[in-house]
Amino acid sequence: MQRRNDLPILGFGCMRFATKGRSIDFEKTEAQILRAIELGVDYFDTAYIYPGSEETLGKIIEKNDLRDKITLTTKLPQYLVKKKEDLDKYLTEELKRLRTDHLDYYLFHHMTDIAQWEKLEKLGVRDWIDEKKKEGKFLHVGFSFHGNTEMYKKILAAYDWELSLVQYNYMDENTQAGRDGIRAAYEKGVPIFIMEPLRGGKLVDLLPEKAKKEIANDPHGWSPAEWAFRWLWNQKEITCVLSGMNSLEMLEENARIASSTEAGAFGEEEFKVIEKIKGYINENTKVSCTGCKYCLPCPKGVDIPGIFSCYNHMYSEKKSTGRSEYFQTIALRLQPADASLCVQCGKCEQHCPQSIPIREKLKEANKALQPFPYKVAAKVARRFLVGKKKKK
Repeated sequence: MQRRNDLPILGFGCMRFATKGRSIDFEKTEAQILRAIELGVDYFDTAYIYPGSEETLGKIIEKNDLRDKITLTTKLPQYLVKKKEDLDKYLTEELKRLRTDHLDYYLFHHMTDIAQWEKLEKLGVRDWIDEKKKEGKFLHVGFSFHGNTEMYKKILAAYDWELSLVQYNYMDENTQAGRDGIRAAYEKGVPIFIMEPLRGGKLVDLLPEKAKKEIANDPHGWSPAEWAFRWLWNQKEITCVLSGMNSLEMLEENARIASSTEAGAFGEEEFKVIEKIKGYINENTKVSCTGCKYCLPCPKGVDIPGIFSCYNHMYSEKKSTGRSEYFQTIALRLQPADASLCVQCGKCEQHCPQSIPIREKLKEANKALQPFPYKVAAKVARRFLVGKKKKK
């Protein structure tokens, strides 16, 4: 495994562990983590709000005596911090979940505005960081970011950060922190880590047919995921790319790519292919949702990412595909989750990393996904299914 800044260029993102039913599949996850370490993927990134992630990772670390073999990172839910005591409260809980006495990196999670840092400063966060470092609770401090380039640069300049985690891929080159933000961090000497390299899988699963054909016919023989990863690792500014690898096959493939790429390897032909792919995607995408679920839970139960996924499927594949998916995954639920439940409260938009006008887009999606015949069919089918449930 290649390394930059003494860290592997491929990291293990722990938000989407393998599942069995609705729970994390411990045995599969354990096997994947052990294999990752064998392949040199020894950086693990989790967070307080990832359901079951810290606990599962902690059990695997303890069971297999891995703590000294890995670089461990989790995140402070700064949006939940109301008073100084909360800083210790969440750190203590996370260390307990992870079954360790220290972290290698501790990140302030989901920063979007300099006001968030200023609020923490008023609580004495600078002294707290110094204190916890002296105690050995964590060795380095950083932040994960979702917002615009201007705010990213402000937060970057506000403290001597030791790591910055940003959403970045060939479709987000000029959004969020963007290329300008990444260059600013690099010039400051801050290691840059990447999340959502595939936009939640959209740069693989939801590619338009024209983009798929472009990739399939290219002589490089690279998969859609390989194009996305190589585009990132081509940039010397990037230290590590996190991937939510929930299968051994995905892990092996990503590790192979990471072992055969290098900064500056892209030439004119490779960039041309990327630009063609971007053009095909932009022809079809209706909503730039990555499925991160920060907009949830909706107070009224609207499945916002699910609806947008179906809406995008209508245009990346065909309308019947998106509507069929919507019919099965949204319309037939026992508990309603469709866009008609939206009361325009706007809470979802306050948390959306992509700054999507969610309320407006939900109206568009609802109209496109539910033409009259689909509404009637869904109503009849749902009434039947609910009635069937009540008889049990």
